[in-house]
Amino acid sequence: MSCIPNWEQEWTLPYYLILLGFSCICICVLSDSSIWVPQAEIDAAVKLLLKLKVDYKQMTGQDYKAGCPPSENSIAPDNGPAADGADEDTVDPWNVATTNAKGVDYDKLIVRFGSNKIDQELVDRIEKVAGQTPHRFLRRGIFFSHRDMHQVLDAYEKNKSFYLYTGRGPSSEAMHVGHLIPFIFTKWLQDVFDIPLVIQLTDDEKYLWKDLTLEDCHRFAVENAKDIIACGFDVNKTFIFSDLDYMGSSPEFYRNVVKIQKHVTYNQVKGIFGFTDSDCIGKISFPAIQAAPSFSNSFPQIFGSRKDIQCLIPCAIDQDPYFRMTRDVAPRIGYPKPALLHSTFFPALQGAQTKMSASDANSSIFLTDTPKQIKNKVNKHAFSGGKDTVEEHRKYGGNPDVDVSFMYLTFFLEDDEQLEKIKQDYASGALLTGELKKMLIETLQPMITQHQERRKQVTDETVKQFMTPRPLNFKL
Repeated sequence: MSCIPNWEQEWTLPYYLILLGFSCICICVLSDSSIWVPQAEIDAAVKLLLKLKVDYKQMTGQDYKAGCPPSENSIAPDNGPAADGADEDTVDPWNVATTNAKGVDYDKLIVRFGSNKIDQELVDRIEKVAGQTPHRFLRRGIFFSHRDMHQVLDAYEKNKSFYLYTGRGPSSEAMHVGHLIPFIFTKWLQDVFDIPLVIQLTDDEKYLWKDLTLEDCHRFAVENAKDIIACGFDVNKTFIFSDLDYMGSSPEFYRNVVKIQKHVTYNQVKGIFGFTDSDCIGKISFPAIQAAPSFSNSFPQIFGSRKDIQCLIPCAIDQDPYFRMTRDVAPRIGYPKPALLHSTFFPALQGAQTKMSASDANSSIFLTDTPKQIKNKVNKHAFSGGKDTVEEHRKYGGNPDVDVSFMYLTFFLEDDEQLEKIKQDYASGALLTGELKKMLIETLQPMITQHQERRKQVTDETVKQFMTPRPLNFKL
């Protein structure tokens, strides 16, 4: 079997179709009663055919059927970056990088991941069903991609509720403003649809991936929970849990983890996540733990034994590989597929080529930063789309598409008309880079200060309330 090449690097779909067909013929010949062939060779041929079928499904997203080749439109790699093209953006749960100053090409990413674009029709429908103006993250395409959101809305219109699931990997004591994006949007969804929410803190993941002690990872989870609670979530509708705590106290959660683990092969997780033979076994088994909250009976204290409640997951697009795997497994273990809403990445101060890092203090505005630190970081480190001199800028204008200060305002400035005027003034040269940075500073300083004030009100007892398994107050 060692002669089989790596399809991600060398093989195209036509070769797979030929080899699959040839394998089927060989097995038929080998198994013919008139020909004696050692059983070991038949077994090896069957094993090869099964592997080819698995790889074929990973490549095309559908089961192999003899004589029914997939259409060209259905052939989209669903497990990571395409093999061809050195200029492809790198997007996975641990790495985000692009050579484009505007950031990741999200239209290409939709094609690569096989998701659906959040178009104006869907935004309008969310507004109609919710009965409220869509959140600015929807209006501005910050949440840009989805899986099965129409299905969630169809069910909701028929008075069939759903629940929300999002999470945070606690790798440091302090979060940065980019970490707030999914929580700001999730809170809006919770308020608008009046539904329960579970928030997973993957302290186990950070221990497996980072050079941190188990105790530090758990402590970071509790500290991060305080920042999450400070976003204003309703304690009567929200359950926050640490994997290190909850896994040991919930047999139902662990049973779902085991069900998922049984239905995903090592080859599949290697293809999806890029694991190697030198990765610890904890990394290989972890995706099943992130998948388990997608199923309602993982939380018997909230949903009882019900396993039919739809889950909606707002998250950054780099987390999608986990949930592609989850959606593939779900029907095979009798559960509904989770729906997803994907956000773009919050850029580093130095530019949109990478997302912000909690390990680089100057790449981020942290939730612990003082007004003075915010001002200094923006003025010193925020990448500018302006020209080198005032004269040039007045004459030619700046480029808001690559300017980090304008990108940040797109996330946090509520007024659409004001944002559009800033964009036009900057592009025309009427607004200078220093003036644009000043606007961002004046937006961020009160926002961070208010968050810090709310966080001070979050006591250890408050955290315990949110993190205690218990019934939540909602109607299904």
